[in-house]
Amino acid sequence: MTQKPNDLEREASSRMGEDAFADRVGDDQATGASSGEPDPFAVLQALQSENASLKDRLLRTLAEMENLRRRTEKEVADTRAYAVTGFARDVLTVADNMHRALDTIPAETREAADGALKTLIEGVVLTERDLMNTLERHGVKKIDPKGERFDPHLHQAMFEVPDTSVPTGTVMQVVQAGYVIGDRVLRPALVGVSKGGPKPQPAQPQMVDGDDEDEPQGHA
Repeated sequence: MTQKPNDLEREASSRMGEDAFADRVGDDQATGASSGEPDPFAVLQALQSENASLKDRLLRTLAEMENLRRRTEKEVADTRAYAVTGFARDVLTVADNMHRALDTIPAETREAADGALKTLIEGVVLTERDLMNTLERHGVKKIDPKGERFDPHLHQAMFEVPDTSVPTGTVMQVVQAGYVIGDRVLRPALVGVSKGGPKPQPAQPQMVDGDDEDEPQGHA
């Protein structure tokens, strides 16, 4: 059947419109690509990468600030605990001299003392006791390890004492008392250590609740 002229014109016009639309879409895409506009996907990736970098930097900064806070707190605590270290070490000489002065007085003389001598002896005893109490209030404690196992961190061996009745390495004599301040050694104790006896026994393991076997918790 032969199409009418009007139908042919409408069909041709429709085809021309579709072709024009396709050409316009292609031109728009080409124009966008050639105009240098950023790709949305690439922009999103860049933003995500920058966000991750900023988050990492923030976490690192927070961690550094926390470490700085802890170090500062420890330094302040150490300053408070050990501020008197130098002074306390000098005062120990005074304590040693007072102790030696009392040791030079025989026990019989102390018991028989009366009058001014008795008062003097009592005064020196009270002064030494008060000095020790004052040092202890400031964290300074005396080490008197006689009969204990030798500890090279706290004691300094001056001589050896042959004795087979006690384990080797037992402190037999304290020549000079030691002192600690907090967890630091202010002055090691000068001691005489036994030798020739049996080897010291290792510390007995302690039971831990919930464990099937004994686990050593440390040594004396």
